[in-house]
Amino acid sequence: MESYKLSHPCLQKYVSGGEYLGEQQYLDLIGNILMNGSMKLGRNGNTISKFGNTMRFSLQNGEIPILTTKKVAWKTCLKELLWFISGNTNNEVLRTENVHIWDGNSTREFLDSRGLTENKEGDLGPVYGFQWRHFNAEYKGCDENYDSCGIDQLANVISLLKNKETRNSRRIIMSAWNPCQLDQMALPPCHVICQFNITDDDKLSCLLFQRSGDVGLGVPFNIASYSLLTHIIAKHCGLVPFEFVYVLGDAHIYDNHINAMVEQVGREPYAFPTLNITNIHENIEDYTITDFELLEYKHHAPIKMDMSA
Repeated sequence: MESYKLSHPCLQKYVSGGEYLGEQQYLDLIGNILMNGSMKLGRNGNTISKFGNTMRFSLQNGEIPILTTKKVAWKTCLKELLWFISGNTNNEVLRTENVHIWDGNSTREFLDSRGLTENKEGDLGPVYGFQWRHFNAEYKGCDENYDSCGIDQLANVISLLKNKETRNSRRIIMSAWNPCQLDQMALPPCHVICQFNITDDDKLSCLLFQRSGDVGLGVPFNIASYSLLTHIIAKHCGLVPFEFVYVLGDAHIYDNHINAMVEQVGREPYAFPTLNITNIHENIEDYTITDFELLEYKHHAPIKMDMSA
């Protein structure tokens, strides 16, 4: 189908040049929060926050928005994403991959504080991957086999996108927010729901709504993770990655991250790197870290920030 555009003179001011603000959007978010945000006493520390924020990132020509104003551990992010895709909920699987994102939320003390006294240490409950692959199946622990249990939302997304008759649907949605099982999760999901959209028959975009975002540590991973996911699904379905749209509810900076954030805002961004996915697998869960190459990732030095569990 050809693109539809009206030629009336009064509409010409709306014609987009297709330019993206890239990483500057993230730096502007930091500055906006620090200068205009509200102080809040949160569940796990004092924050400055701003409610209602949007960013758009191009995924065209292999581009991927992995931040350059500090080094982002993109392989750690990718390993966590592949863990989500597998439907796994056992933090010990991540630990064997030297991924420690969930360590603070999987200790005996933390699980007990959530009332999850029956969970063994490391069992995070029906978190992201479980909802993606087995939505609302009865959760019996991280060691159980859940094949054919619940709703496989990710498989449904892929099925809709692979079919030319259904890929233009406005219902290609995957949700991690399941009110029926929130109390069984070590943490209720922060990145709540994503919607996939096709433009010009084969260009794949993803829009993520995230209810809460730790701008210093979590948000750079969230941007990278859902951009990686969009690239993976596009490759898997024979589509072209187009853009990632990011909508943040409560975007916040912890008070012990302020100095680090100010340092990062003062850095000049480089061009984003590009991603090469070297294989196409029959099953989405068969992708491994060896299937991915990140090219021309030029970045500033890491910035140390402590994570609040």
